[in-house]
Amino acid sequence: MKLYYHPASTTSRIVQLFALDQGVDLEYQVVDLMSGEHLKPEFARINPNSLVPVLVDGDFRLTESSAIIKYLADKAGSPAYPKNLQARARVNEMMDWFLANFNKDFGYGLLYPQVFAHHRRPGDAVQSATLNWGKQKAQVWLKILDANLIGPDKAYLCGDAITLADYLGAEILAAGGLIRCSYAAYPNIERWLQNMRGLKSWAKVHEVLDQFAASLKDKAFVAI
Repeated sequence: MKLYYHPASTTSRIVQLFALDQGVDLEYQVVDLMSGEHLKPEFARINPNSLVPVLVDGDFRLTESSAIIKYLADKAGSPAYPKNLQARARVNEMMDWFLANFNKDFGYGLLYPQVFAHHRRPGDAVQSATLNWGKQKAQVWLKILDANLIGPDKAYLCGDAITLADYLGAEILAAGGLIRCSYAAYPNIERWLQNMRGLKSWAKVHEVLDQFAASLKDKAFVAI
């Protein structure tokens, strides 16, 4: 199986962190986002969305990180995607929560418009309003995540065992490091993230992201 990815891509890191941590063997093919390789016709034939990651397994292709890690987990028999119907539904619920609620405001409303030029809103007033809205909404979601979804007793999002939801959610939050977000006001989130940072593959997966963040150290950001 081959994964087309880029290590600075949040959605790519979701798959990479899961695969390395769970011992899923993949062939990794970097797609150079910085040079626009993903926009070229050659890659569009692999994924017409011109996005990473893409998993290729023989004649079968998947192009969304959530679907990819579910497929890999089932193929490998990983306990991170439980077979029990209700336990699996809880994992799916948490993954959908991050993608449909939190990342909609945090990623696309606060993070990406500041880091990537093609996400910047037209005009300073629109940009500023977007960032303020994204920050306020993200803080509401973080409060819910901290107090209601994680709470004081769980080591991971769905209980005491790591699941696919943790790999996905942790990477979305980790991307906030690019604009120097702090989650210190949310102790249960911090405790959970500390568990995730303790994974054997965490440092390797985040080498490029850390370098990217260092390159932005002199820029001012609106952050949490």
